[in-house]
Amino acid sequence: MYKCKYPHLFSPIVLGNTVFRNRIFASPTGYQNINGDGYLNEGAGAYYGRKAMGGAASVATFEGVVDSEFGKGGAGHICLDTPNISRNLAAVAVAIKSYGAVASLELQHTGMYANRDLGFFGAESRGIAYGPVECELNGRQILAMDEEIIERTIRKFAEGAAMAKRCGFGMVTVHAGHGWLLHQFLSPKTNTRRDKWGGPDIENRARFVVAVCDAIRKAVGPGFPIEIRISGSECYDGGYDIDNGVAISRQLDGHVDLIHVSAGNHEVEEVFAVTHPSMFLEDGCNVQYAAEIKKHVKTPVATVGALSDPELMEEIIASGKADVVQAARALLADPDLPNKARAGVEARKCLRCLACFSNEMNYGQPYCAINPESGRELEMRYDIPPAIKKKVLIVGGGIGGMQAALTCESRGHDVILCEKGDRLGGVLRCEEGVYFKKNLEHYLDQQESAIKQSGIDLRLGTEVTPEYAAKESPNVIIASLGASPLKPDIKGIGSDNVLSAIDAYVKLNKVGQNVVILGAGLVGVELGLHLIDNGRKVTVIEQLGSISDGGNFLHMPGLKAEIRDRGLEIKFNTKVREIATDGVVCETPDGEKTVPADTVIYATGQTPARDAAADLRFCAPEFHMIGDCVSPRNITDATCEAFMTARNIGRF
Repeated sequence: MYKCKYPHLFSPIVLGNTVFRNRIFASPTGYQNINGDGYLNEGAGAYYGRKAMGGAASVATFEGVVDSEFGKGGAGHICLDTPNISRNLAAVAVAIKSYGAVASLELQHTGMYANRDLGFFGAESRGIAYGPVECELNGRQILAMDEEIIERTIRKFAEGAAMAKRCGFGMVTVHAGHGWLLHQFLSPKTNTRRDKWGGPDIENRARFVVAVCDAIRKAVGPGFPIEIRISGSECYDGGYDIDNGVAISRQLDGHVDLIHVSAGNHEVEEVFAVTHPSMFLEDGCNVQYAAEIKKHVKTPVATVGALSDPELMEEIIASGKADVVQAARALLADPDLPNKARAGVEARKCLRCLACFSNEMNYGQPYCAINPESGRELEMRYDIPPAIKKKVLIVGGGIGGMQAALTCESRGHDVILCEKGDRLGGVLRCEEGVYFKKNLEHYLDQQESAIKQSGIDLRLGTEVTPEYAAKESPNVIIASLGASPLKPDIKGIGSDNVLSAIDAYVKLNKVGQNVVILGAGLVGVELGLHLIDNGRKVTVIEQLGSISDGGNFLHMPGLKAEIRDRGLEIKFNTKVREIATDGVVCETPDGEKTVPADTVIYATGQTPARDAAADLRFCAPEFHMIGDCVSPRNITDATCEAFMTARNIGRF
């Protein structure tokens, strides 16, 4: 008999009349209206179906807005009262059910944030919005919901749930957290009404949400599971705390089948990275809220946030902190996490870098930094022709080189991977030991281990010259040579007390107590946080007026919180004139000043190794340059480019 390592995690749970095959649920993640026509495209079914295929017991979908006139936020929202939307919904439900998971449709209403862009995109309004009370928000007047609008909204939620059931969904998830309409009624900060729908009395503030759940129950009938998502705490000064979260849950007890406890408010920047835990926070950082609420209710409780470790998930269920664990980004990084955990195979761990979320907001697809299939599920669903076997020489063992090697090997090619250093992982290995990069280190180790256990011919300490390549006579060369730090043209840059960011990481003992970092990109700022963690006083100097987010703007809320909490000083709009013996001479908005420094570190960009890569261009019939040697890439782009390039080798 097979002995499962996580028996509690993989025991079934019954909600309503439905059996869920394990305790790992895929929490709602968006696949929005990419086409701009109000409908989902074919990729939606592939995206959600892939999570079900990976073993999740339930897969929750996008924000299904119940009222297109008064409840829709941005242009990407899918509205459940859109004509003929049921065909779209049914296709998604079937894609999930086909793999044995329960499909859940999230029911949403944005309330006072209706008919406007997200705050990240300027919050431009396009029409009226209703909230619990009349108020001013971002320069427009929010109207108070009267009895007629409240009853209309309750009816809309019920109609949306009934449609979900007709379309084949096996559960609905009512979104009553994160600052949206139902949360606005639950929060004493936004609901200051003095009638039966609000005020200081929690029973009144919860009346609307309870009425919504009861109307849904009437619409879907007994036994159909209803999940409700709440913020156990708003997690900011002035917001409600866990005591209020417990009180809210008591009001909901018995009206739903699962209380899904999240945290925070999406419109409060300092807690965005708590709602969507950043890499700076501990694994399972929000479990505490679910654990406390579970002590006070009979309804099963789910927890969510920074959960990708099966050991932790098992402990949560076994110890009774929650009945269900929900995963969002973890199932983008590795949708096979449930099946792998059950089989005793290690899954990829989410970096919590928020690249997926940023990419979804920017490009409409949740491209993951370490899973090149994320956002491309539809394309991956179709086989490409078997590869004609090639001899492939891959030069460089960083992020891109490792992914290219593994993909080529999986396609049946003979693969040689050469790395001039003594280990795989490339420049990112310099960040080993950084307190918020542990999952990146884990990922690099996983990739390295996979290569060593494969049939790839790994050659460390090997620099590939044109002569070396000619001797090997490969059919294909993939050059993934990376880049080197760009040394700025500043007087004194060659002084003994000046280091590159990479050297500062690996030669920490050479870094003095007072440090100036040149450049407020992610490299410079994250290095500054690391040095503060190691007892240094750090000042970052930036010529521009803001931090460069490297294309991952949703990483910024968590980063800004760390900057604030750890006291990292950043001087913007400041140009370096000279590195002197006693510090850095700068031109500031207030005139010339010297910033004292024992050590100066430059984090001012990268110089691609284009020439070295180009030397190999005619050493094989087929040649590809990928990654930083073309132009500096982030992890997401490097992984994708390597995967897609390698996947298409051998087609002729």
